[in-house]
Amino acid sequence: MSKKSKNQSDEPEKTNAARLLDKAGITYRLVPYEVDENDLSATHVAATLGEDPATVFKTLVLHGERTGGGGYFVCVVPGAAEVDLKKAARAAGMKKAEMIPMKELLPLTGYIRGGCTAIGMKKPFPVFFHTTALDFDMIFVSAGQRGLQLELSPSDLIGFVKGEVADIIKD
Repeated sequence: MSKKSKNQSDEPEKTNAARLLDKAGITYRLVPYEVDENDLSATHVAATLGEDPATVFKTLVLHGERTGGGGYFVCVVPGAAEVDLKKAARAAGMKKAEMIPMKELLPLTGYIRGGCTAIGMKKPFPVFFHTTALDFDMIFVSAGQRGLQLELSPSDLIGFVKGEVADIIKD
């Protein structure tokens, strides 16, 4: 049995990402969902929420390579899509890119698989959103923990994380 907060409301507890949005004056809605440890995919989250999978975005962390070194960057893409590593590398100004090993996700970002968001990572990384994010008034992204999504304006989110929009998924 879970304890209710002092105000006894059914509102989900705010995550660090939600608090950062509050501080910036950005409007959002916290949307809880039932977690399936065997299926952490964004398409499953969309089905659980009863939402169009095209509006539920997943956050992926990549490492790129360029002359003189490389760097980490983040791609936010529709849940059913697969990031195109060549397109993502090009968007980030890299020669090539690859997904980071899962064991690096938590130490690098402060988030776990299924609960990673571009908001409030340990360090600010360049963030690239797939162009379809702007096709919708509202999109869903992780609120920074499994079982909780943020519904918010894509343009607000992109502006907040100083993101860019690019074609970064496989056709």
